Amino acid sequence: MIDRRLRVLTAIARHGTVTAAAEVCRMTPSSASHQMQALARELGVTLLEPDGRRVRLTAAARTLLAHGETLRAQWERAQAELAAHRDGDTGGALRFCGFSTAAAAVVPEVLGRLRTAHPGWELQLRECEPARAFDLLAAGDTDIVVVVATSSLPPVTDPAFDQRTLFDEPLDLLVGPDHPLVGRADVALADTAAERWICSNPGRAYHQLVTMACAGAGFAPDIAHHADEWDTGAALVSRGFGVALVPRLADVPARHETRRIRIGTPPVPIRRVVAAVRAGAQHRPAVAAGLATLDEVCRELAGRLAAT
Repeated sequence: MIDRRLRVLTAIARHGTVTAAAEVCRMTPSSASHQMQALARELGVTLLEPDGRRVRLTAAARTLLAHGETLRAQWERAQAELAAHRDGDTGGALRFCGFSTAAAAVVPEVLGRLRTAHPGWELQLRECEPARAFDLLAAGDTDIVVVVATSSLPPVTDPAFDQRTLFDEPLDLLVGPDHPLVGRADVALADTAAERWICSNPGRAYHQLVTMACAGAGFAPDIAHHADEWDTGAALVSRGFGVALVPRLADVPARHETRRIRIGTPPVPIRRVVAAVRAGAQHRPAVAAGLATLDEVCRELAGRLAAT
């Protein structure tokens, strides 16, 4: 019902290039460019201006996007109200998207409770990085995302989404069995300033998390190795190639001999886990039930994290 070209313009605003927006929208760059040119002609305004290798939205484009977000939120609300009028409507399908730890420790429990309460629902989980999750959400390819809050994600003020904090998860220091810090009840993150670090590749949420935590403690981590999987990172830590930050919910493979040490001296690093839906979609019965169950599971989980 809403002009699909607004979705392309939104993606350009978020990613800065027509090529990146086309990839998100699953079309060719030439098709995306053609759609923007056609929309500009129909409206009689300029929407995009070149800005080096990127493009810049004009004031007219930003006005159009502001109205577009209002229309999309109203359309989501209309769908929610129509669902309430459909006889026998039980929600149909509910699609979740989550980063790795949430996909393992949070969302499956939510899906299990929803399946028990609504056995006729079609439930789906897709694991992916937070930035990709928001692209899928904006495209209508998922309904609820559970992600780690990072600076690369849309701000909570973005009118396209309704976001809520689920819980704050502490990060622990992961060291090898012979590390000098083993045996201490807790440490300060600043104690590791001279260490070599193992971290994920640049651009990933965990890389942002580690570098920002270390910056808050007054140093830049000396990253010696990049590992995106806990299995690889734990293997390197266990053999003394560096230290790492590990979320308390992360399941470090037991076959690698490592030690977790609490970071007890402020600043204590945490990662904030948030949920997001398209603005207005929170009123749909299935989405509302999914969010309520997610809140319930995360309240229980936050209580366990505080007790450990």
